Amino acid sequence: MTQPRPTSIRIFLADGTPEGLRVVEKSNWTGRAVVVSRSEIGRALARDELRQPGVYVLTGPAEDGAPRLYVGEADVLGDRLKQHVAGKEFWTRAVAFTSTNEGLNKAHVRYLESRLIEMAKRANQWAVENGTAPAVPPLSEADRADAEWFLGEMLVIFPVLGIDAFESAAGQARPETSSTQPQPTELCLDERGARARGREVADGFVVLEGSMARLDETGSIHEHMRDLRQQLQDRGVLIRDGQGLRFAQDFRFNSPSSAAGVLVGGSANGRICWKDERGRTLKSLQEVRADAAV
Repeated sequence: MTQPRPTSIRIFLADGTPEGLRVVEKSNWTGRAVVVSRSEIGRALARDELRQPGVYVLTGPAEDGAPRLYVGEADVLGDRLKQHVAGKEFWTRAVAFTSTNEGLNKAHVRYLESRLIEMAKRANQWAVENGTAPAVPPLSEADRADAEWFLGEMLVIFPVLGIDAFESAAGQARPETSSTQPQPTELCLDERGARARGREVADGFVVLEGSMARLDETGSIHEHMRDLRQQLQDRGVLIRDGQGLRFAQDFRFNSPSSAAGVLVGGSANGRICWKDERGRTLKSLQEVRADAAV
């Protein structure tokens, strides 16, 4: 696995506002991304980028607040996105990728669509709205290499836009031993019948495979937490194991408290519940790191 390298990403605010239409480019890359909210899709359809072939993702919250994703491809991106305004209800944002030098053809974008769906389903971090994953189209060795290179650059941009659906939590929770970066501390939770291991990561908190969540829920559990626990069971992240629920994979939560809440079946302060092998809370560890940085 290659080590991350410094790079430059340019985000152009076409409307002059952070929440408006954005155009994203990366140094030494012929790709370009157009990011637009559903409410502004009409203005985006007039852009040249959306008159070209490309691959796109639609993102939005589920009823329980968990993120959802749909991946698609099109010969003319704008035409397909316009169809989704009427045909799909869940999404609130679209991210469309195309090439600035007409380097993407129909086979390329079909390949990218297939790979992104496969990666999102394997990572199992977001709910994927695609019912099935299309087969990877046959490509020459050179075309496959070009498509994989384009995909690799997209995967750098997605997290910058807050989309981490294609990245397995295992890669963040268990970094390569050869890395020169400090290894994240493994933390434990032993509360209300739940026993778990996890690690703090840059964009949340990862509960490690094999951790055990409490089967029962408290009477005061928030509805969104109950829905999240059920969704994780439906997706096979949590499976029934004796008198508890076992994590069948590493899973990334947006905060240590949401991770702790799922584990104990109710409200929990993750900064207090998660502790290292010496009994120090995550809160105290964060404070030590902050003091050391001054």
